[in-house]
Amino acid sequence: MVKSMTSGSAAKLIFLFTVPLLIGNLFQQLYNMADTFIVGRIMGVDALAAVGSTGSLMFFIIGFTQGLAAGFSIITAQRFGAQDEEGVRRSFASSLLLGGGLAVVVTIFSVIGTRWLLEFLQTPPEIIDDAYRYLVVVFAGIPATMLFNILSNSLRALGDAKTPLIFLVVACLMNVVLDIVLILYTPLGVAGAGVATVTAQLFSGVACVIYILKKFPALRLRSQDWKVTRKDVSDHLNMGLPIGFQSSIIAIGSLTLQYGLNGLGSTAVGAFTAAAKLETLGTMPLFSFGVATSTFVAQNYGAGKIHRIKKGVLQAGAMALAWAFFMCVIFLLFGRQLSALFVGEQPEAIALSFTYLRIMGLSLWALALLLIFRYTLQGLGQSFVPTFAGVMELIMRCVCTALLIPPLGFAGACVSNVSAWYGSALPLVIAFFVTMHRLPASHFACNEAEQAEV
Repeated sequence: MVKSMTSGSAAKLIFLFTVPLLIGNLFQQLYNMADTFIVGRIMGVDALAAVGSTGSLMFFIIGFTQGLAAGFSIITAQRFGAQDEEGVRRSFASSLLLGGGLAVVVTIFSVIGTRWLLEFLQTPPEIIDDAYRYLVVVFAGIPATMLFNILSNSLRALGDAKTPLIFLVVACLMNVVLDIVLILYTPLGVAGAGVATVTAQLFSGVACVIYILKKFPALRLRSQDWKVTRKDVSDHLNMGLPIGFQSSIIAIGSLTLQYGLNGLGSTAVGAFTAAAKLETLGTMPLFSFGVATSTFVAQNYGAGKIHRIKKGVLQAGAMALAWAFFMCVIFLLFGRQLSALFVGEQPEAIALSFTYLRIMGLSLWALALLLIFRYTLQGLGQSFVPTFAGVMELIMRCVCTALLIPPLGFAGACVSNVSAWYGSALPLVIAFFVTMHRLPASHFACNEAEQAEV
């Protein structure tokens, strides 16, 4: 259902939009978390490490496609806020055409380069074959992933966060069942987890297509909507490519960290993998607040309601910080027990995993600010500062990895990962306040009714 975020209580709208996003993002992460959990419990720590060692590479490649889809949808949301129905449909068509073409190119290069990338990262020899079998299947399914991301982001740009959630929940349950069946009852082994993930993603994408055709006329395309202009292509690429490259830049830092971790052995890789999956439970709600804020900002920017943006962003930031504090307490109190769910009764792996959970939990507040202000600037149509912040994240993670892992080992890897959040958050916070100050003063004028809405 189409829903405008340009009127009504900003805090309430953002929170209510965040809830289905939060649940949806958690289920999205359950795709890989189910793979990790089932593989680790059924096939052992080496298999767990094999799947875990692919995380940074998946983020590098698939994160780029997800960034593209998110960037394209910002244009859609801005045109929806401006009540430009034709512009919304043309933006949707542009997203599909550009996304489809880029997905094919990315798939070809990523599948061809999978083995080389794993070897370049010095993936331990005892896990590299399983890592390759899992990763090449996931990369082959990039078109399915791109399809769902473009469709779900377009629906959310128009205020519908519930429908993608429904399809995600069903797909996640499908993924879990397929994981068990393919790993236990077929010779696919770790590759079966990849097949399960891609199949579930494809289901989500096809379900969105059917829903839009039957129930969502605002995105139902006509023949003339496919006649996108050069400006349409330029607008979408100018927004989508920087966000996509930003994700890849951040991922390069994660790859550097993975390189350092691989040198510490499979137990360290498995422990970090378990902790990273638990980290997802704490960080995905923060991402959800960020995405909701981006949609809110884009719609209101399109409508010219700048005053609502300022108030809404500050309220979203307060909610995100509250969640960061809550999860910090959870990780500090129950980190050992949560880690044991993934690695089993292995004291060394549990201790290492808990080390990361403590360090990460105490730094979640920085990630909360980072995400709120990054998505806000993207919703305003800015790409330079978020990309620069991504470069800062890369620099911090690479430098700290090189300096801290040799003397501190696993603890150095943990500190290196969260240091990137601090390096990225600072320019984003500064840029937000500078941007709001520089917007035309006339945009800040609002009548009493609009102030009451906020």
